[in-house]
Amino acid sequence: MTVILPKAWIQDRKRDYYYKKAKAENYRSRATYKLSQTLMKYHFIQRGDVVVDLGAAPGGWIQAARKIVGNRGFVLGVDLKPIAPFPQEYVRTIVCDITEPETLQLILDFLPRTANVVISDASPNISGIWEVDHARQIDLANEALQSALNILRPSGNFFVKVFEGALLRDFTETVKKHFETVKVIKPKASRAQSSEMFLLAMRLRPHGSKKEQS
Repeated sequence: MTVILPKAWIQDRKRDYYYKKAKAENYRSRATYKLSQTLMKYHFIQRGDVVVDLGAAPGGWIQAARKIVGNRGFVLGVDLKPIAPFPQEYVRTIVCDITEPETLQLILDFLPRTANVVISDASPNISGIWEVDHARQIDLANEALQSALNILRPSGNFFVKVFEGALLRDFTETVKKHFETVKVIKPKASRAQSSEMFLLAMRLRPHGSKKEQS
């Protein structure tokens, strides 16, 4: 089915500073800047790190992460949609559903070593009904958290998209049980009118990892 986008929406997007900037700098998405701006402040991805990017299409966050990890690191992008390949040998992508139980083992099989960082910009299909969209986003964030607890090494970091709303507080409290530091962040590149926010959780506690519990 062909979706016709409103002309005004298309024009607003083209006028958007970060949309233009991404086009000029050959990034696949304006979302690249949401990650890169947070990285500049909190430095939660380092050179040589192994990074898993959940909900990675079209690859903007992969571009930001690979620049930092370099060829001694590794970035794995995961999405329901195919992601155009990257030429770097230390970047790989797979098509799968993070809500399916078999996906976890598939991710682990691809990694050269235990991950240092899990990032997730995954979003649900937006219905336009706020309570539904908020709940779906928190559900996805919870799926990403469960994946992170199985993928990350102790002291690893987690960065995930959330929507502001009634369920965010409980989700944040859940994350705090597993990580030493948890912050809710609104990067400059995130549109002011959007309820989109990001949760940054740093330094996974040893008892927070499901691997440590098993």
